[in-house]
Formats: sequence, C-alpha cells, structure tokens
Amino acid sequence: MTLAQKQQAFAVLVARLILEIDKRGWKVTFGEAYRGPIEAARLAKLGKGIARSLHTERRAIDLNLFKNGVYQDQSEAYAPLGFWWKEQSLPGLECAWGGDFKDSRGRPKPDGNHFSVEHEGRK
Repeated sequence: MTLAQKQQAFAVLVARLILEIDKRGWKVTFGEAYRGPIEAARLAKLGKGIARSLHTERRAIDLNLFKNGVYQDQSEAYAPLGFWWKEQSLPGLECAWGGDFKDSRGRPKPDGNHFSVEHEGRK
C-alpha cells in the first residue's frame, strides 16, 4: 500500500476505534493527531518524542480516554483498546499500539494512548 492509501485506511480505522470506545461505554477526546515537523523536532530535543514522528505523516493519533468521567493517564487503561486496534491489521496495513513501545535499550516505554499504522517499517 502507498503512504496515501495507508493514511486513508488509518482515518477509517480511527473512526472504528472511536465507535468501539463508545460501544464500551467509555468517552474519548482527541489528543494529538497531526504534529508538524518543526514541533516534532522540538519535542525530540526535549526527549518527548521523535523527530520522524508518525504524527507528521498522519499515521498516528493520541486519544484521551475517560472511564466513568475520569481521565485515564495510565497505559494499562488503554490495553483493551490496544489489543482491539492490533487485531484490525490487514494485509499491507499493520496496526501498532503505543502500549508496546520500548526504548532504545529494549526496556518498556509505553505510550498507551497512541495508535498508529506501519509504513516502510516504521510503526
């Protein structure tokens, strides 16, 4: 799939994810969907992201999850959605969940509210 095709499929999958969240009786607001390259570079320098963020390619979104009116700030709260998201993968379109992230040494570095799709090996 081309990048444009993956971006379009990603948008549909995000809509389905939001409907899945609603079906479970939870609430959601948008965190970050698009991040410009300048902002990505700035955050990378602060250790709060990477310069080649998937957000700059419109292949990632951060969602804010609320259960019983309480904002969920721990990755574990997003785990059921992360598992659901990864199950949505299709041939040529791998869905990745930030709760599985690791640092450069292979240690867990979860980002549970992050949902993305792979392109050219980056997810």
